[in-house]
Amino acid sequence: MTFEVHRAIAANHPSLPGHFPDSPLVPGVLILDEVLAALRDWREACELTAFRTVKFLQPLKPDQPFTICLSAGNDHSSEVNFCCRIQGRVIVEGQLEVCSRTKVTS
Repeated sequence: MTFEVHRAIAANHPSLPGHFPDSPLVPGVLILDEVLAALRDWREACELTAFRTVKFLQPLKPDQPFTICLSAGNDHSSEVNFCCRIQGRVIVEGQLEVCSRTKVTS
């Protein structure tokens, strides 16, 4: 099972001016936030419990389009692998630990 989505972090994002002012780079936490948003788009009943591993391999610049790829063995897997790519080059990769949200009934 796989899922893929395309994203970009806008150059006017409020965190960018303080992150290398003369040559802004997207902070890793913003990339991970997009990974989490992609996970929610893919598996709505899924909740992140941990980032098991994360490896940042290349920087991401503001307004630079990138692709988030998520994969898991099946719909109920507690491990989801992810990577972010720019034109086929992996810039971030890792593994998420997830669980299914339980519905509360009244």
